[in-house]
Amino acid sequence: MGRKGIRCEITMYQADQYDVIVIGAGHAGIEAALASARLGCRTVVFTINLDAVGNCPCNPSIGGTAKGHLVREIDALGGEMGRTADACTIQSRMLNLGKGPAVHSLRAQIDRREYSKIMKHKLELQPNLQLKQGEIVDLFRNEDGSWQAVTRMGAGYTAKCVVLATGTYLSGKIYVGDVAYESGPDGLFPASFLSDPLRKLGVSLRRFKTGTPARVLRSSIDLSGLEVQEGDEPVVPFSYDTAELPKNRAVCHIAWTNDATKEIILKNIHRSPLYAGKIEGVGPRYCPSFEDKIMRFTDKKRHQLFIEPCGMDTEELYLQGMSSSLPEEVQLAFYRTIAGLEHVEIMRCAYAIEYDCVDPLQLDPTLEFQDLPGLYGAGQFNGSSGYEEAAAQGLLAGINAARRAQEKEQIILDRAGSYIGTLVDDLVTKGVSDPYRMMTSRSEYRLVLRQDNADERMTPLGHELGLISDERFARFQEKQTLKEQERKRAEQTVLSPTEELNQILVSRGTSPVSTGVHLIDLLRRPELNYEVLAPVDSGRPQLPAAVLENVEIEIMYEGYIRRQKADIAEMRRLEQRLLPKGLDYTGITGLRLEAQEKLQKIRPASIGQASRISGVSPADISVLLIWLARQEGKEEAAL
Repeated sequence: MGRKGIRCEITMYQADQYDVIVIGAGHAGIEAALASARLGCRTVVFTINLDAVGNCPCNPSIGGTAKGHLVREIDALGGEMGRTADACTIQSRMLNLGKGPAVHSLRAQIDRREYSKIMKHKLELQPNLQLKQGEIVDLFRNEDGSWQAVTRMGAGYTAKCVVLATGTYLSGKIYVGDVAYESGPDGLFPASFLSDPLRKLGVSLRRFKTGTPARVLRSSIDLSGLEVQEGDEPVVPFSYDTAELPKNRAVCHIAWTNDATKEIILKNIHRSPLYAGKIEGVGPRYCPSFEDKIMRFTDKKRHQLFIEPCGMDTEELYLQGMSSSLPEEVQLAFYRTIAGLEHVEIMRCAYAIEYDCVDPLQLDPTLEFQDLPGLYGAGQFNGSSGYEEAAAQGLLAGINAARRAQEKEQIILDRAGSYIGTLVDDLVTKGVSDPYRMMTSRSEYRLVLRQDNADERMTPLGHELGLISDERFARFQEKQTLKEQERKRAEQTVLSPTEELNQILVSRGTSPVSTGVHLIDLLRRPELNYEVLAPVDSGRPQLPAAVLENVEIEIMYEGYIRRQKADIAEMRRLEQRLLPKGLDYTGITGLRLEAQEKLQKIRPASIGQASRISGVSPADISVLLIWLARQEGKEEAAL
């Protein structure tokens, strides 16, 4: 059988048949493939280069603000990122500890090569899963509704479902000053031929851009005068399944730019492809290039950069916060204006990369294409940025692809239950105009969606789906029992008004007591916590730190949490009011024209989702509710 591709001519032979095909083995593809295989589907994952499985082409870290929440949720649902990150950690820090618990976020420097190596091996060992090196150059539907993926070598693979997780490889193009060439990240081949078959399927693609800093030689930097950034002790793991705690094995350093750095940038800004109009793609708003920072914040005297190791067996260092697409010689010049970097040598220069991605408004909350049953999108292909955002989407897409292949009900994660749900809802409901980055501010329910309770929110579902083992679920249940017991103990324990207790209270800036006081009432005081009260709380059992943290937060913020849960209940009431999948909104009298257009394009699954669409007013929602009530009334009358 022969098929002529849009951009390359191939002769296809039928190679094999699967339940699920995953295209791409980055962070999204890995989670999608593992989830699908673990749910019992015969799965294959394709990558252009087997040595780039789980590659971290940008920063050598996992987690960060809000991203740490995603990693915890991925792990609690049965994904792999957290466990592997723990195994590769070289430095761990908990961010935002000076703020409330809603924004506490774990971040770990990882050994990027070790991470890739471990992930590749996990894919190789996974039953029901095959890992193949091959570029997919064509994708189309067979007459029976199945999908056909064709490699550059002409091998045709049939599957019930396909997950697109192409990352920044899809029609990738590198920019460094005046130099531009087709490439994927890290000098790897791009996926040059798949964009056109996707367009032929009716997929609307757009052009996005991201970038990465230079990698430099450790011995060429004088670290002695730079601020040292140590890891936190004790180390907190990402995974609830990690028994042996990771260790801090390296330090990072902090340096600062200056007026000379700024001067070089301004003098050479015309040589930036971004400012010269050579780059068409839209870059990430919250992670701009260094030259973009200089142009946006012209009054700022200096900018911080973090010097981070790429691994334990390499001398490459990563200059976090210094991405650029300026010419190589300009990069070298402005790096050398920084104290400690006067003689720095670049091992890999910074670059910008432009790539094709999809408009996520074409996707359902399941991450399935609305008009292409069995085709799913995940990761940077969906217009997001970041390893963690990619892995979260990959996990959900893999779960739903497997369930569709097995003719089971699709899973939707709502924004009130997880950051994963918030991420997906934002993408498919609001769309994106630049690469989407998860932030705690994007969640209106962030006090409930904390990283410390990710297991409580996600593990029961993971177990129900079959991604969490019975043994792990039993450990989770034991933890919940300990939590409930400690809560009851705090409610029942009365502390006498001793001199020791009052000394503690006064030293912490809170009022002393003259009568017995319940432990739970003391824990509600913002000045106090379990650690401070330990000398007078002799009856406290030996409990894991995670249990104490969870109980302490829920007691201290009880009123706020109660209010958020009430908001969640109302939101979910609207989510349960489902809208017909093929509803023609142009035929509903009373909807404004803008609302009709937006609803027709996005096709929300529920009233709740419709209410979050930009351009759909509360009055439009009232019209939809009235229309829905009438339809439900007609159905009841017919019965």
